[in-house]
Amino acid sequence: MTSSPPAGLRERKKAKTRAAIREHAMRLFEEQGYAATTVDQIAEAADVSPSTFFRYFPTKEDVVLSDDYDPMMVAALRAQPAELSPLEAVRRSVRELFGQLTDEQWAQEGRRQRLIQSVPDLRMRTQQQYAESITLLAGVVAERAGLPADDFAARVLAGAVIGAALAATRDGVTVGDGAPYYEDFDRALGLLQAGLPLGPPAG
Repeated sequence: MTSSPPAGLRERKKAKTRAAIREHAMRLFEEQGYAATTVDQIAEAADVSPSTFFRYFPTKEDVVLSDDYDPMMVAALRAQPAELSPLEAVRRSVRELFGQLTDEQWAQEGRRQRLIQSVPDLRMRTQQQYAESITLLAGVVAERAGLPADDFAARVLAGAVIGAALAATRDGVTVGDGAPYYEDFDRALGLLQAGLPLGPPAG
């Protein structure tokens, strides 16, 4: 009998396959256009079957829209000290998440965001994702505070955080050249912490 590969090896192989599918998809989208690129073409370029493609991405849209940032943000937020205020915990989590991205990861994210902005169907799907992100973040904020998952105040706070993320965009691209977006998002969260003062700081 042939033994199964260790869980760690399986996960690494899955991550490698997922990354290869996404990279070939992005290349094809850029070369021949999003609408003109088919799942079969992506699968062939990535040397996988169409059925394997669909095991990793339910639709062609998902190869662009899915990312790992939400679960990473949840993990970072749950790891923050319990005594921090909700906004400070979120702000530190954002710093940790974006602070660990490499230049290559920033470049990949910039490509993804530019493609999203250029395709109306993808832009429409992102609206649904914003609502999903608010629900996810609100649940973790409520969990940290010992409140029900559907707590109204937690949801409003989560909506304010997602709104701050959108307000920090440059030319409609949520993440482009890395540091400026990271710094602007942090500044936006800082304004939320300060009660959204307008105009130059006093003094």
